Amino acid sequence: MKKILVVEDEKTIRNLYKEELIDEGYEVITAEDGLAGYELFKKENPDLITIDLKMPNMNGIELLDKIRKEDKDIPIIIYSAYNEFTQNFSVWAANEYLVKSSDLTEFKTKVKELLLS
Repeated sequence: MKKILVVEDEKTIRNLYKEELIDEGYEVITAEDGLAGYELFKKENPDLITIDLKMPNMNGIELLDKIRKEDKDIPIIIYSAYNEFTQNFSVWAANEYLVKSSDLTEFKTKVKELLLS
């Protein structure tokens, strides 16, 4: 079973993503900020990571940078409510940049595609 790490500071959204991904057949671990996400990345060896950008303690861009310094190949999806960061060179290290939507179809499709590639 593929393991996904969801790093999202809003609890209700974090739990929604967790439940949706569990329903798709994945094992899901979650973190409430970038620091916790980084620790879980090192400890749990996930197969894919989803990262929100605006979070306390360590934002998503900082987390992405730290992870890429250790693992250039793990699939990472930036999943943010803010589309203005798409022009930020730092986020280009992610495999995908998606803008949050109430319809999680695109999100789940990208997760599946990245795990299959």
